[in-house]
Amino acid sequence: MKRAWQRMLSGRRLDLLDPTPMDIEIEDIAHGLAFVARWNGQTRGDFAFSVAEHSLLVEEILGRSQPRVQTRWRLAALLHDAPEYVIGDMISPVKDAIGPQYSDLDARLAAAIHLRFGLPAQLPLQVKRDIKKADRISAWLEAVQIAGFTEAEATRFFGRPAEAVLDGLEIRLRPPVEVRAAYTARHQELLSAL
Repeated sequence: MKRAWQRMLSGRRLDLLDPTPMDIEIEDIAHGLAFVARWNGQTRGDFAFSVAEHSLLVEEILGRSQPRVQTRWRLAALLHDAPEYVIGDMISPVKDAIGPQYSDLDARLAAAIHLRFGLPAQLPLQVKRDIKKADRISAWLEAVQIAGFTEAEATRFFGRPAEAVLDGLEIRLRPPVEVRAAYTARHQELLSAL
């Protein structure tokens, strides 16, 4: 018999085919994302640049680019890659090769995560676009600072971000335990501000 669930460190049993909000814990998300490497680990530094660190950066970029954005959409930005705590971070060519099955799984997990933390299961289209824009700015910054891309090459793939948004942003590589704590703390700050 094939198993379609994963046991989390919290003790929760997450059904990947039919996830429910009751099986989602922020500690599991933060732990998993802190150990999932962006760029398949092909980055400079002594620590991998984790999906948790990337998510913190995307949330910060969204806030910088839209200072009046609602707190709940900043929370959505922090959680934008949360399904990867169980399905991992795949580069776009792999996602394309897998096809719609990957997107369907990601969408089911994202909906359960959103509901767990008081967000709508499906985000409004404009919010999704705004988060995607912040995600692409983060990807450009990551590409240039730690993934070995030239600025011209990163701009070709991700678009050139506005200097005002980039000002002072620097990729920080930290041990997973620190990133996990930072992610959990930021999540709590955002929830408290709702």
